[in-house]
Amino acid sequence: MRSEQVFSVQGDAELIARAGHLFEAAQTEFLCAVRDLKTWSQPEARVAIRNRMSATDSSDFTAHKLLSPLALADEEARAHLRLVQSEGALVRISGSSLPHETILIDRRVMILAGRETPTGREYTVTTSQILVDGVHSLFRAIWDSAVDLDTYLRSDVPHLDADGRMILEALGSGLTDESAAKRLGVSLRTYRRRVAELMAKLEAGSRFQAGMRAGELRLPRQEGA
Repeated sequence: MRSEQVFSVQGDAELIARAGHLFEAAQTEFLCAVRDLKTWSQPEARVAIRNRMSATDSSDFTAHKLLSPLALADEEARAHLRLVQSEGALVRISGSSLPHETILIDRRVMILAGRETPTGREYTVTTSQILVDGVHSLFRAIWDSAVDLDTYLRSDVPHLDADGRMILEALGSGLTDESAAKRLGVSLRTYRRRVAELMAKLEAGSRFQAGMRAGELRLPRQEGA
């Protein structure tokens, strides 16, 4: 690969075939910038990254994932990001535009995701140090201005009044509608209407998703609860 500083591949399968070994070869640093979780979609790539992170005993190894808010569009994506974070990755969300979805490995290899085609996404792989260093500097600048995943999830929610926070807490703790309505001192019908309004405000597709938001916000228990 040293003799071929820049080459292109077509589709995930060719990317894994020609560059997949680089995911497991990471020694000190793995940086990934994406707009969503679909770009690097090949399961083998995700498994290789996860195995490398799980197997490493080096405290010097770091994995950084930089994403746009689009990556938090559904609960499955949020759950995946919480998982990789629990396995040691540093995850940040950036409001800045990510012009290229990129992977940087040990500051020596770069993989850029290109346009989608009928035969799969185009990828460019390079070991050119000038190109790698330039994109690495851009990545670090955007990373430094981004916020960590937990902070973003706690802040990415409309302002809730005391009743709204109590309803969200009730959803997260698994209270029955009857018990929650009694705690709030409202009728069952009123409680269910407020739950529906809260779910719309949170853009939650289910009560389960709304309950997950309660966990993300780490809501304190109300006095007397």
